[in-house]
Amino acid sequence: MTATSFDLWAPLVVAALVTALVTPLSILLAPKLGAMDVPKDKRRVHNKPMPRFGGIAIYAGIMVGLALFAQAQRHLPAIMVGCTLIYILGAVDDLKGMKPIVKLIGQIICATVVFAMGLRISFVTNWFGEGHMDLGIAVCYIVTVLWLVAITNAVNLVDGLDGLAAGISAISALSIAYVSYIHGWYPPTICMMVVAGACLGFLPFNFHPAKTFMGDGGSQLLGFAIASLSILGTVKSATLVVVVIPALVLGLPIIDTIMAIVRRTLRHQSIGTADKEHLHHRILRAGFGQRRAVLLMYSVSGIMGITAILYSRELFIECIGLVFLAAIIVGVILTDTGTNKVSLKGYRILKELPDSPKIKAVKIDDKKPDDR
Repeated sequence: MTATSFDLWAPLVVAALVTALVTPLSILLAPKLGAMDVPKDKRRVHNKPMPRFGGIAIYAGIMVGLALFAQAQRHLPAIMVGCTLIYILGAVDDLKGMKPIVKLIGQIICATVVFAMGLRISFVTNWFGEGHMDLGIAVCYIVTVLWLVAITNAVNLVDGLDGLAAGISAISALSIAYVSYIHGWYPPTICMMVVAGACLGFLPFNFHPAKTFMGDGGSQLLGFAIASLSILGTVKSATLVVVVIPALVLGLPIIDTIMAIVRRTLRHQSIGTADKEHLHHRILRAGFGQRRAVLLMYSVSGIMGITAILYSRELFIECIGLVFLAAIIVGVILTDTGTNKVSLKGYRILKELPDSPKIKAVKIDDKKPDDR
């Protein structure tokens, strides 16, 4: 099977257009359904009620794109059913609210349905010899469900700033699509281009200052779609596509999720307890506005995407270097700047006299966020 430029880019363009057309309708519909995100606690970074029904637009873009361009994929029914169920679960949470344990059980049920319909991680690469090792049905079920639920929650938890989840999901989908393309695995390529298109079609409405949020319906859908579509690569290489590549690309939200679980466990809290200690919250506290914090996390995700591509070409030394670079960037940004004796945040530095090297700090309006 070969793929032309039309085969590769048409799915992205169509999914983006469908999402972009449906998003304004979702904004109008949100207040009537009660799908509004009211800033009722300190964890939220917006200060006015916002529509959070944008997930329906992302769902429409993905469904139309898959239906039009992925008919040849034999696991398409399982993927579409799974995405539909996970979106419904998230939409109910947006409209009615849902306890974390109920949400987790719902995610496991959605993953189980997909497994029962035949989409599963059935083998892993044998690191101790040639070929691969088949998994027993019980282990196959556990691995598949754990993978789907973990990635779903990783993307869901990173959805804390305007445009963050949509942008990182787009970068992830494009990176996995490119890895699939250069290895000649075109069905996963086309499917991932659909997901990337849906994200890019939604992003103009969601980037700071956002006009709408995707809600749990959208963020869970994106995570589940990326996780389930990446399993399509098991036909060629189980470990390469299913585990390592998405794990590298989604390294930032995965690490954030692990840190959240460890943090809440040490505090003897439920792992579903919401807090304001995620990476994006800490970057904001370091003095960055929303827009720059999001662009920064895009950059780190882009580095991880390139790392995944290099890994697929077995350039392991280069991968280690890029991962180290990404870790340094995150570490520097998260360094506490509040201990400095003189904080210049909220001040503009001006020369005291036109010809004098001396400077002074002039207070500026700190009510307006500096997101340049």
